Amino acid sequence: MKLITELNQSVHYLSEAHENGKKYHFIEGVFLQADLKNRNGRVYPLDVMENEVNRYVREVVHANRAYGELGHPAGPSINLDRVSHMIVELRRDGKNFIGKAKLTETPMGNIARGLLESGAELGVSSRGMGSLKESQGVMVVQSDYRIATAADIVADPSAPNAFVQGIMENVEWIYDPVRDTWMEEKLDNTKKSIHKMSRKQLEENKMAIFEDYIASLTLKNK
Repeated sequence: MKLITELNQSVHYLSEAHENGKKYHFIEGVFLQADLKNRNGRVYPLDVMENEVNRYVREVVHANRAYGELGHPAGPSINLDRVSHMIVELRRDGKNFIGKAKLTETPMGNIARGLLESGAELGVSSRGMGSLKESQGVMVVQSDYRIATAADIVADPSAPNAFVQGIMENVEWIYDPVRDTWMEEKLDNTKKSIHKMSRKQLEENKMAIFEDYIASLTLKNK
């Protein structure tokens, strides 16, 4: 499965006072879109998107585990030390899916709050895993699509295609259920091959393995 990211242009900043007198801060806007060819030449069929959003809301949002990060993470896993908000609502409006997220009282949440209070124009970027199939000149997201987060907060919602596609979208990922995390398939295969090598084979091939790993990092960061 490939990492798929999409940018949405802007979100609204909200502040709500609760009965206990405490003020909570939210972002709200279009988090996901379906049946629309986006700037990356991809289309999410409405039935695929709606089915996955329903699952994500039921299993993740309602369980208070729908986190998002500040910035552009390099992979599909949620990094808890970079969490800036928690998605509390995600609902369909036509072919758009409107989200609402509460800024967390974490270092990244405080940074996001400070930027928004200073008038910064921020956007959101969804992050998910799935297969793509070309059809009539567009890449159609398939039914195995799974949302990692409906919204990361990003500073450059108008970034060019190359920037978005550079976020490891050409790397295949596999899920490790034991560690509950995603791993690059190439890295995982390299580890397996190393474990199968004898000491002599490892000594003879260590430079080639190292050079291959450096090459993969170079491609990843292009």
